[in-house]
Amino acid sequence: MSPTLHLLFLSVFVLSFTLLANQLDAQTPTPLRWFKGNTHTHTSKSDGDSSPEEVAQWYKNHKYDFLILTDHEYINTVDKLNERFGDGGKFLVVSGQEVTDGFDKKPYHVNGLGLTKLVMPQHGTDIVSTLQNNVDAIRKSGGIPQINHPNFGWALTADELLKVRGASLLEIYSGHPLVNVMGGGGVPSVENMWDTLLTAGQIYWAVAVDDSHHLKRMGDEAAATPGHGWVVVRAAGLTPAAVLSALEKGEFYASSGVELEDYLVNSTGITITIKEKKWSKYRTQFIGAGGRVLSESITNPAIYRFRRRETYVRAKIFESNGKLAWTQPAYPNRK
Repeated sequence: MSPTLHLLFLSVFVLSFTLLANQLDAQTPTPLRWFKGNTHTHTSKSDGDSSPEEVAQWYKNHKYDFLILTDHEYINTVDKLNERFGDGGKFLVVSGQEVTDGFDKKPYHVNGLGLTKLVMPQHGTDIVSTLQNNVDAIRKSGGIPQINHPNFGWALTADELLKVRGASLLEIYSGHPLVNVMGGGGVPSVENMWDTLLTAGQIYWAVAVDDSHHLKRMGDEAAATPGHGWVVVRAAGLTPAAVLSALEKGEFYASSGVELEDYLVNSTGITITIKEKKWSKYRTQFIGAGGRVLSESITNPAIYRFRRRETYVRAKIFESNGKLAWTQPAYPNRK
């Protein structure tokens, strides 16, 4: 074979090998990873006591992977924060806003996750239209609506939430000391409200948040301090698009302290693997329509096998010192 033909053959071989390798890479899915973050955070740009830089630094120092800033009627510019704290893609700050509305002297607040332009409160003629108008405005501006603290000011009921369309996320747990997540006086907890919504066929993904305002009052039980509630999303990478997509799709769990190694849902059931801490013990409840406990497990992993006629199944994991985690509802019979 002449040198020219040899080089031609070699070039064709290298090109074919490169094309095949690229094709195989395109067919190999990017492995998913878990990223811990908070979706409700305030700074001194609204009613927090610390600057956006101080807030981002706190969350980075405490091993969060991402932080969504949601000041009242203010959009933080996050580019410089990511330049300063991003650490080569290991930490991410995402822009957002808490749209702060009300009706009949009661508060109706909706976060717009991922918003890059301000959405002013839209108001309405009643509770439902007030919420709906703000949800619609957030969607129109490219954000993901998160309905915040329904029991704050005893403002919202499950019946009212059932009439709202287009909201993806619902705060069922908050570290804020004044939002009544546990209910009381005949008013259900927000978790109970969530089950009412799910039982009626309304899909909301449950989030746990800090709603933090006060870095400078750590240890003060009357303050809204950070580090109490968070979400852990399953995503291909730590980018705004990947994190927001995971939140939109319910690819995450919520926690007030329990960590999971993994949770998997397939056509036969749910498997939850808990990241156990020394001296702690764990109990997992699998919960279905009406908030009814379908099964309980003290094993790790905790496994539930789907039965007939279940409309949804979710899990709640209890830790022996009071910490919790919640997985999103699975729909075994949904086509």
